[in-house]
Amino acid sequence: MSLILSRRDLDFLLHEWLDVTALTSRSRFAEHSRETFDAVLDLAEQLAEREFAPHNRRNDLEEPTFDGTTVTVQPEVGKALRALADSGLLSGGFDESVGGMQLPMVVGRAAFAWFQAANVATSAYSMLTVGNAHLIMTHGTPEQVDTYVRPMLEGRFTGTMCLSEPQAGSSLSDVTTRAERQDDGTYRITGSKMWISGGDHELTETIVHLVLARVVGAPAGVKGLSLFVVPKHHVSPDGTVGDRNAVSLAGLNHKMGYRGTTNAVLAFDGATGHLVGTEGSGLAIMFQMMNEARIGVGAGAVALGYTGYLHALAYARDRRQGRPPGGKDPSAPPVPIIRHPDVRRMLLAAKSYAEGGMALVLYAAKLVDEDDDLLLDVLTPIVKAWPSQWCLRANDLAIQVHGGYGYTREYPVEQFYRDNRLNPIHEGTDGIQALDLLGRKVTMRGGAGLAALETAVRATIAAAPPSLTWMATTLEAGLDRLLETTRLVWASGDANKALTNATPYLDAAGHLVIAWMWLSQAIAADGKEGSFYDGKRLAARYFFTHELPRTGPWLDLVASGDTLLLDLDDTCL
Repeated sequence: MSLILSRRDLDFLLHEWLDVTALTSRSRFAEHSRETFDAVLDLAEQLAEREFAPHNRRNDLEEPTFDGTTVTVQPEVGKALRALADSGLLSGGFDESVGGMQLPMVVGRAAFAWFQAANVATSAYSMLTVGNAHLIMTHGTPEQVDTYVRPMLEGRFTGTMCLSEPQAGSSLSDVTTRAERQDDGTYRITGSKMWISGGDHELTETIVHLVLARVVGAPAGVKGLSLFVVPKHHVSPDGTVGDRNAVSLAGLNHKMGYRGTTNAVLAFDGATGHLVGTEGSGLAIMFQMMNEARIGVGAGAVALGYTGYLHALAYARDRRQGRPPGGKDPSAPPVPIIRHPDVRRMLLAAKSYAEGGMALVLYAAKLVDEDDDLLLDVLTPIVKAWPSQWCLRANDLAIQVHGGYGYTREYPVEQFYRDNRLNPIHEGTDGIQALDLLGRKVTMRGGAGLAALETAVRATIAAAPPSLTWMATTLEAGLDRLLETTRLVWASGDANKALTNATPYLDAAGHLVIAWMWLSQAIAADGKEGSFYDGKRLAARYFFTHELPRTGPWLDLVASGDTLLLDLDDTCL
């Protein structure tokens, strides 16, 4: 059995639960079948085992270096990225016109999870490249598609997103990078960007940076931002790479995890940039890649939590230590630690987080295939933030299951934790996701987003068989409480007060959504026999009895209107 991911679980989620083969009735996916989807997953698993997993530890122990001129990354990283591109999986979800296979997003997401679980740092280069290419495909000119997208999908170029700046962080309204119009239609880009994943390396011929900047004379705030393609090297329309652009590496950040992904401070010293879309529409356009990256971060958090759980499960089955509490014979042999109730508690919690998170990520990916933008919008902050917190908790539990061995480098679970700890910060902190959910997503279009979520959850509740009525009733009560709390906190229209406790609101909404995922999976497993299906029912039961009750105190706090965090004197901290 693989310790990277569970293929059996992916097959269940894709075919028995989500029925992804039904997507082939859509013209975009008509050339596919279950056979092609399964072949994609087979290939992804093989590549993950052969090209990604073997150097995961080396990525961590020997992080990228910069000698003042050149960045050095482990050679296995470039080899893995080339293998992924050559396989066709890098471009799999793209149009056939640019060399893609027009795979459903949900199948592509399941396939890419293998790479994230096997080596999240190496896979990050590809995740960002795909998001970059998707944005240019949607908003770029045909020439930009030919010049940048095709080489990225061929594996010749990689892509980044350059938003944050040293003084601004996530506050994009304070971006100061400047763009000056040139007579030839290009722009001169000047400024500094910080925390740029994949920002410099020699793994590919060049790097395609997507840079947020403010055109000279543009207004302050986000409405004055524009988006530019700023390649590391000048690239001709036929994809030929030329001289170096005025983009330089000021330094690499050294991280606790994700070490194989370079994290750069970039200086743009009058670099040539090419406008994407129109002036002033930069942030609106960039949100496409930002939201895709947020889902990708959530997927990566799930993948790391999942592989940590599988490693802990295997260890618990093999490690013999102690005896049952009622065992009085000291000469009796020690039992596998999986026999101890507290170890079972930790494993079952991790299973519920990892498998519940994977269900959420794949459900969200299918919404892309079904063009359900409204429900996807309201779920995106949860898809990013819930796994970043709770699948990180699965990694924490994996260390605990290993006992003292867990915090040594002899076992990989401590690396999984360190890698995953970055995800509550990546692509908008969890606190930012909380503000987005309560401040925008549940209120947008007169509450249409929240209504879409309510409709979807109630449809699952209505489909529950008699054996699952108790779960359906419990979930319905939680949903009603969430809806009432949302109305209550916005009744005054005071945004400062309403958003003071946005984080516990996100916690509660996230747990309710995962409970929904578990009820839906339990429905799909209903009446089916075997240990796999018993495991699904067990995890669903655990989540409803041990995890969902957490939502009560969270929503109590939100509904109380408590303003402690708004009113306190920060000199007291």
